[in-house]
Amino acid sequence: CDPVKRRISLGMKQTETNPWLLIEEKYPVGTKVVGRVKTVTDFGIFIGFEEGVDGLVHVSEMSWTKKIKHPSELYKKGQVVEAVVLSIDPKNERFSLGIKQLIPDPWKDVTRRYRKGGVVTGKVTNVTDFGAFIELEEGIEGLVHVSEISREKVEKPSDALKVGDIISAAVLHVDPHERRIGLSIKGLKEKVEKAEIEKYISNQGPPTHSLGELIQEEMERRGGELLLKKEGE
Repeated sequence: CDPVKRRISLGMKQTETNPWLLIEEKYPVGTKVVGRVKTVTDFGIFIGFEEGVDGLVHVSEMSWTKKIKHPSELYKKGQVVEAVVLSIDPKNERFSLGIKQLIPDPWKDVTRRYRKGGVVTGKVTNVTDFGAFIELEEGIEGLVHVSEISREKVEKPSDALKVGDIISAAVLHVDPHERRIGLSIKGLKEKVEKAEIEKYISNQGPPTHSLGELIQEEMERRGGELLLKKEGE
């Protein structure tokens, strides 16, 4: 009230209960909600699931594995979506939601599926100056560093690998927290050669040479075969 100016300000919304006062009780963290996309922005989508209450799904909370450049790649205005309540701030009227939380994080048990020393096969999805990314399954990629492509020095990974190539590699390390899997193509070749040499030794009966000598003999034999092949060409 302003008696001097003879003005009285009124409010209509105050005749109803503020929905934000009951929001925490009605939608505890972890609750699943269903609503329609009201707005699509560069940083996320706003979902309306109750009169006067909108929740934000930030772009980082849309997928565990997909690299989403813009929310419009997956969602459009009016689309019905399901989400999980992540946090509520009634004072500032902020409601954070997540969509990726509807399914388990595939990186959570990645060490069970990919073990150090194991052999994997995948498709090259991207080649950079420092290595190549290999898709092992949807949303899970491993990196073959340039130093792990070949025993020969590789200046540019693109000289040895192309997008779309199907390659096999050995698993060097798995870090689910950093979401990284290190792979090695040359490590796999060394592993195969070691297995072949061990098989060769077991077929020779009692050893008459040291393992080092046998490896040297095997490498010299392979080198000779390569030389003969080149001369034949």
